[in-house]
Amino acid sequence: MSRIGELFQTADWKAEKHVPVIECPDEIAADEIFDISVSLGKAVAHPNTTEHHIARIQLYFKPDGDKFSYELGNYEFTAHGASVEGPNTGPAYTNHSVVTKVKLKKSGTLHATAYCNIHGLWENSKPITVK
Repeated sequence: MSRIGELFQTADWKAEKHVPVIECPDEIAADEIFDISVSLGKAVAHPNTTEHHIARIQLYFKPDGDKFSYELGNYEFTAHGASVEGPNTGPAYTNHSVVTKVKLKKSGTLHATAYCNIHGLWENSKPITVK
């Protein structure tokens, strides 16, 4: 029997359009509110069509020394050009990128996951230092 962690794929986001890109400062002050941006297709564009799209991004924080991670956000993208007239004819498309305001009290690692309706689950991480 496989485990959910075995389903996640990763690669260099500069060459693979499915890998979430986490952008934020490398260091922040404790209790400072700052922005974390998570997107896909930064270097290689990912399609956003009815047939091929990113359905969600999830963002987590795992503090150094803690056993568990904390979910910072779960973002669903539900408009991909579908309409009663057919695929890719709709009036709205949600783009697969988010910005979240966060404050942290400890250093740790940010983890982002993304789900492509064709190519499955992808992950990436970024350490962050709290001064």
